Amino acid sequence: MTTPVITLPGVSRGARLLVRGLLIGLLTAAFLAPFYLMLRNSLMDSRSLTAPEWTWWPSSLHFENFTALFADPTVNMGRALGNSLLIAGITAPVSTLLASAAGYALARIPVPGRGVLLALVVATLMIPGSVTFVPTFVVVGSMGGVNTLWGLIVPGLFNPFAVLLFRNFYLQCPTEIEEAGRLDGLGWLGLYRRIALPSSGAMLASLGALSFIDSWNSFLWPLVIGQDPSAWTAQIALSTFLTSQTINLPGLFAGAVVTITPLVVMFLVAQRYIVEGIATSGLKG
Repeated sequence: MTTPVITLPGVSRGARLLVRGLLIGLLTAAFLAPFYLMLRNSLMDSRSLTAPEWTWWPSSLHFENFTALFADPTVNMGRALGNSLLIAGITAPVSTLLASAAGYALARIPVPGRGVLLALVVATLMIPGSVTFVPTFVVVGSMGGVNTLWGLIVPGLFNPFAVLLFRNFYLQCPTEIEEAGRLDGLGWLGLYRRIALPSSGAMLASLGALSFIDSWNSFLWPLVIGQDPSAWTAQIALSTFLTSQTINLPGLFAGAVVTITPLVVMFLVAQRYIVEGIATSGLKG
């Protein structure tokens, strides 16, 4: 079944292309406007930022804002960026692999109570995070996880949404190859490691990238667990530039530019896999 193409009578193809180009340009400008404002403000001084006159671009570029960002003795921005990179770099691949293994087990292994386990996974999606926040903090705190990197990492390793995506993905995969592997003597672990896992590369890349972005942007849990400045993440360090006592706008925007750069790079690298893994489930025809 083909999708019908809607055409406007009396409108030439060139006019349609012009309207489409204008629409795409407007949407692109709307999406890029925050990045432009962030970069512009990071290169201005405090007086120019608070001036009533609007300037499209600063007459003098203050690159020293970025130097002062890492030289600030009260906020160790370099260490905070390293903590965020370490936390996201561990959380993304580990949580994705755990979700992949759990999704494959729910889709393929016929064990008693599999439907109950699936219902429990779905139920976790219906529980607001505010309900489990305090119990999670009590458990992690009682185990000595406050001001530690493992206390920041471990609670984010289980992703029920990714488990459901992987389960649906493996349900759509053909079983003929796995049946051939079973004839060769492979067990469930061997089938997963040698056949299922390599075939889900696009899903692993897309959900891994999304998990990295989510872990990098996390604020509330690192704020509560990372009480010592040595355990601060980039988002927590960035929040110190805007408090009820002081407002450091150049440092705030410079920190925002530095903090968002890894996410932009991640998206540019993984955008094809995100589309392929989520929209087309990573299946090749």
